[in-house]
Amino acid sequence: MVLAGAAAAGPPAAAHDDDLGPAIEAIMHKPEYKHAQWAVLETDPETGRVIHSQFPNQFFVPGSTVKLVTISTAWHTLGPNHRFTTPVMATGTRTGSTLHGNLALVAQGDLTMGGRTKPDGSVDYTDIDHTEAALPGATLTPENPLAGINQIARQIRDSGITRVDGNVIIDPRLFKLPALDPQPTPLILNDNLIDLLTTPTTPGQPAKLFWRPQVSPYHVTSTVKTVSSGGTTSVNVTASPDGTQIHLSGTIAAGSQPLLRVSNIQDPNAFGRTALIEALARVGVTVTAPPTGPNPQKQLPASYRNTPRVAAYVSPPYSQYAKLILKVSHNLGANLALCNMAVARGSKNCFDAFPIEHDFLTDVAQIDPKQFQLADGRGGVPGERVTPNGLVELLTYWLHTPDAKAFRKLLPILGVDGSNGISCTTNCPAKGKVFAKPGTIIGDDELNQELAATAQNEAGYLQTDDGRLLTFFVGVNGAATENLDSFISIFNDVNQITALLQEQASAHE
Repeated sequence: MVLAGAAAAGPPAAAHDDDLGPAIEAIMHKPEYKHAQWAVLETDPETGRVIHSQFPNQFFVPGSTVKLVTISTAWHTLGPNHRFTTPVMATGTRTGSTLHGNLALVAQGDLTMGGRTKPDGSVDYTDIDHTEAALPGATLTPENPLAGINQIARQIRDSGITRVDGNVIIDPRLFKLPALDPQPTPLILNDNLIDLLTTPTTPGQPAKLFWRPQVSPYHVTSTVKTVSSGGTTSVNVTASPDGTQIHLSGTIAAGSQPLLRVSNIQDPNAFGRTALIEALARVGVTVTAPPTGPNPQKQLPASYRNTPRVAAYVSPPYSQYAKLILKVSHNLGANLALCNMAVARGSKNCFDAFPIEHDFLTDVAQIDPKQFQLADGRGGVPGERVTPNGLVELLTYWLHTPDAKAFRKLLPILGVDGSNGISCTTNCPAKGKVFAKPGTIIGDDELNQELAATAQNEAGYLQTDDGRLLTFFVGVNGAATENLDSFISIFNDVNQITALLQEQASAHE
């Protein structure tokens, strides 16, 4: 029985007998969690002992913890060493250095096309990626988004072609465009985004604008003004219906960090075609066709049998893409992984990846697939659900594979990198000892004029001070917060609980 006078304190954090400790319980009893549901599951995979358990078999909104399922299956299906080879085929005939015909870039579902590849061959990322430009602190990697296209252009020139008496065409027939958000496309440059970076100058003066990749007919203008230090920073982005004419307006406070915004590339094939024509021009190859305009896909041949390949971009190994997708919660990359898997099995229908996932869970990981309800690769469909136990079983599966250590290091590390790099940064004994994938779903609550924090979860590994690995899930569904800035406190609360669990486990060694 609950006395009426006790109602103001809110309901208990959970109906369970699990002693999580006063520090964790205090977090769960905060006002923003009054109507929320918490779940905790922590196990020792070596002994099978359940250390903490709170609603382990109940469905929860997963957010981006879905990516654990997607990338686990893609890793198994494609292999960590798989590389995407994007060829350019030369149709028609050659007369000396002139191609009388077309160049066809045959898109292969390469996530970055060299746009993040560092000199050592690894894929670069920032803790808050440009694909999450709405979040505070989003920044750019330094690599040229057109690096792969530029490399292809140089290869075409090195093949002896200096003039194309014909067209340049993107062949996007690898798979059918799926009804996913964000929608993966066979050719992706810079995540199909135009980056827009605004830097303050002095009060009263126009702000500085940097944008990339600069490809015709895309054009960006800005009327953003610099206001005094401490003033309002608010930058709005508008675009023409075709996305090619972009304008920034608003204000940015002097002394503040550069502000990143993005605008969508609405026609990736037309964009890629122009990008390649312009890259060819930079290395001295002339194309007679107009550089801008729609991609003339109807001119593509039925097949490329007996057609010479004049260039090819080879991607880093898939393990690097898996790292990018998991470290920064790359939504486009996770949805693309479904298409990559379907193509690997001979299908152009990206949704044919779900039977592959089902078989992986059932036959390889030996997990009941009924613990998952999935409809995309990234965790953004409202009806998706997972059980804490299902995710913990998946994490336990990894520990019995040769790639266990490699997989663990793909996950954001608490206080160190990726999505969890912003929590537990100082005076935190668990820093560097929690490897976990966050999952976040937030939306507008118009009734109460605040944000509905539908889900904030973490699933991964706790490494005790003596090196043991424990598997865990910590999550809360149904919290509330005033705005995006204050939501960070919910994110940090969940991470604080994971840190406390790591400290508890280390203390009990």
